[in-house]
Amino acid sequence: MSTPLTDAPRAGRAPGPRMLRGLSWLVVRQHRAALLSLLAATVLGSVWIVYERSRMKDVLDAAGWPGKELAQPAFDSDGVGLVISALGGLPLILAVFVGAPLIAGDQEQGTAQLVTTQSVSRRRWVATKFAWIYAAVLVTAAVLSALFTWWWKPYRSVFPSQWSDGSMFDATGPVLPALCLFMTAAGITIGVLVRRVLMSMAITFVFAGAVGVFWDEMIVHLAPTRTITYPLDADMPSRLNESFEVDRWIGSADGHLYGWGLCAEETEAASDACVKEHGIVNNVYEYLGFDQMPAMQWTGAGILLAGTAVLTAFVLWRVSRRPL
Repeated sequence: MSTPLTDAPRAGRAPGPRMLRGLSWLVVRQHRAALLSLLAATVLGSVWIVYERSRMKDVLDAAGWPGKELAQPAFDSDGVGLVISALGGLPLILAVFVGAPLIAGDQEQGTAQLVTTQSVSRRRWVATKFAWIYAAVLVTAAVLSALFTWWWKPYRSVFPSQWSDGSMFDATGPVLPALCLFMTAAGITIGVLVRRVLMSMAITFVFAGAVGVFWDEMIVHLAPTRTITYPLDADMPSRLNESFEVDRWIGSADGHLYGWGLCAEETEAASDACVKEHGIVNNVYEYLGFDQMPAMQWTGAGILLAGTAVLTAFVLWRVSRRPL
């Protein structure tokens, strides 16, 4: 009599092939929440940017732009402001919520000690974490930056901020990916040194805010400034409409420069007398041009990537010499 099929022992099923094995599989599984969050941010952020661009384009086309000059933005700028704010806050969010807990969490919970007692070295384990997190951060920031640049460039004249404003400069081109990588590396480094998650996140938050202020001040130093001289009574040349003013003076025919407010007298007669007394005939305008923006962005991105490399090398050096 044959044995019923239901009573037969189940044959062992061979596991299916995995896309990832070994240490990469472990790291991805351990940080799947962070990686999935970055994937979701990429997809949802991309959809949001495309939608807001389409909505703004429809409104501007209906208003006759650019053939018809707009007295004020004809579209609701709240959506634009939210996108700019979200992209501006992305580096800080990555530093605090992805970078700081990455290794500090393992140190605090004892996972680091468990993993590094196996056949894998501490340096290889941390390097694998760096590789996966950096790749995810880079993809997210690069995709969002590329889409926002595609939106902003044709419509920059109606945006609430100029190209030289930190929000525009940081959210377009290569700056956003480089800034996100640097902030993430800074968070990881702080976490390794502090070894406690909440304290690391708090310190990283303060550090990221300080870096943001310093970086905004650095923008003007990323390219050599230009100077143009034009007659005192003439209008500013139209090609300077998109320029970023660094400084301005008034000057005499022999090239001597005076502060802009030198002849700002209470009456027109007194002001004219001051101009005549000093022989002032020119306006002198120091500026950065819009055409310098790409070079400035790549220079800034290079500085940030160099900082990322230094922080990464420091963490790898430290973990290879000191137990976690």
